[in-house]
Amino acid sequence: RAFTDDGDTEIKINADDGQKVTGLCFKLWADPFVGQLVFFRVYRGQLKKGDNLYNPRTRSNERISRIVLLRAMDREEIDVAYSGDICAIIGPKDVITGDTLTLEDDLVLEPPTFADPVISMSIEPNSKGDQERLSIGLQRLAKEDPTFKVSSNPETGQTLISGMGELHLEIIVDRLKREFKVEAKSGKPQISYRETITTNAEGVGKFIRQSGGRGQYGHVWLKIEPNEKGKGFEFVNDIVGGVVPREYIPAVEKGLRECLDTGVLAGFPIVDVKVTLFDGSFHEVDS
Repeated sequence: RAFTDDGDTEIKINADDGQKVTGLCFKLWADPFVGQLVFFRVYRGQLKKGDNLYNPRTRSNERISRIVLLRAMDREEIDVAYSGDICAIIGPKDVITGDTLTLEDDLVLEPPTFADPVISMSIEPNSKGDQERLSIGLQRLAKEDPTFKVSSNPETGQTLISGMGELHLEIIVDRLKREFKVEAKSGKPQISYRETITTNAEGVGKFIRQSGGRGQYGHVWLKIEPNEKGKGFEFVNDIVGGVVPREYIPAVEKGLRECLDTGVLAGFPIVDVKVTLFDGSFHEVDS
């Protein structure tokens, strides 16, 4: 499926070699000989070596310096790829899996969807010399694989890697050793649980701070209730009469989303929760 750049209107496109070229980056691969290969499906038009294509996500152009056909380990450089072709392109610098590259500046293809990681483990380099190579390796592998995530535990300072299973993470660690020459120790895998709530509740949050001059003030009443399974987080603004001005509502939602990252039971992310902002107050100067 294709949409306008703002995502509001669906557009139908046909595999027509005479139309402006449009295609999808569906996989990235760090090749030790040629650098980054971007696997690309041409959905419309003709992709030519030297084209400058627009990326709606970054709102910038990417130059296609080389086009390669891959057949197992054999590579054949070509000058043109046609509608329906799958090829690898070399040249784009700032692309990720799911990006659209097109000659139209108001068109975006529907990207593939990926599952959230289900298991995590810690990883740390054996020496200071491995630290930089580990960081570079993890960044490149995360860019290649949307189901692989890298994060940092703010309490322990450990680097955490997350993926779709133990085998997935074992392969990541093995690739770090083989391709990036990183010697690292990994911890025991831990399941990435999720938390939620089972009953309704109401709560008030009030923040007042005075520091000599202009202070800080925030005050909200929230109603929290379980949401349908799989629906995720839902925020509802039920403020009437401007008791909390409209310009502060996004900050309330942002604060809630930050709180959902760490649950109260075991520290896992909270899912399937509906939160309604229904009352509060503000200060003319300090809010």
